[in-house]
Amino acid sequence: MIEWLFVPAAYLIGSISSAIIICRLMGLPDPREQGSGNPGATNVMRIGGKKAAAITLLGDLLKGLIPVYIANLLGVSVGLLASIGLAAFLGHLYPVFFKFKGGKGVATSIGVLLGFSWLLGFAFIGTWLLIYKMGKISSVSALCASVLSPVYAWLISGDIVVVGASVVMMVLLLWRHKSNIQRLLDGNE
Repeated sequence: MIEWLFVPAAYLIGSISSAIIICRLMGLPDPREQGSGNPGATNVMRIGGKKAAAITLLGDLLKGLIPVYIANLLGVSVGLLASIGLAAFLGHLYPVFFKFKGGKGVATSIGVLLGFSWLLGFAFIGTWLLIYKMGKISSVSALCASVLSPVYAWLISGDIVVVGASVVMMVLLLWRHKSNIQRLLDGNE
């Protein structure tokens, strides 16, 4: 029963905004007030360069990976594992420490998927890289990889709970990228 405490702990870990913390530590502007206004690695790259973005990306990925990976090592049920992953992901999207205004969730979802299965996480990353190489638009790469992640989850894990968690993250990623989708439709992305 104590394992269910991992869910709120994962949410709190997910609520730590790597972008805001890294920008403060590196003397950069608050990412919520510069560039796109999104506290994520892509916006941090716009305002602070590749090093700041890479550190932000790693931080966001780890806050999805660590809680799921530890829970996986402890042998929790797949239902609890999915709840922990979704809690970390939701913490990133709606962080309690930053007035519930978080990032779009791509890196954190990758971390969660890596925690479920290394192969699943690398399938997402490989898709993102392939699409980015073709079109050079980060949001398109993230959206394509996200849409395919439930398919990968089914093919790799075959577990409906993991597939369900992937679907929830996909829907929320699409929702969080609605402004990017509109700009893509308008030809402005």
